Amino acid sequence: MPTPLDPRKKPTSVKIHVSNGTGVDITWADGHASHYEFAYLREECPCATCNDERGKKESFKTLAPGFASSPVLPMFKPKPRAHAATQVGNYAIQISFTDGHSTGIYSGDQAALLDFTVEKCEHLSLQLNETHT
Repeated sequence: MPTPLDPRKKPTSVKIHVSNGTGVDITWADGHASHYEFAYLREECPCATCNDERGKKESFKTLAPGFASSPVLPMFKPKPRAHAATQVGNYAIQISFTDGHSTGIYSGDQAALLDFTVEKCEHLSLQLNETHT
């Protein structure tokens, strides 16, 4: 049985700024405001593929600590941005990123997007329409 959510952790406002690329702004029921950049959301993607990649990186660091800590010239990767966001049911959003990744669904226990209610999804739908133009 799922644990009931603390009512203070429900979003009262969710704004997804796709067109200007600034990220996601959430105002919570307790008055706290959070901002999540798209680069952070992409890095913390909850999909199975990304979770597996993060697990492999951690395992590699454990198995070869000397190699993992040696400086390597990183490849240049542009900062990921969102080019679309869609509502998933009454509880989540799915962001399509400029690197082609779009399988992460941000919902449930995700710190960024907790427990969308129907009213929040209607608000989210309005915000998505506004930010896509």
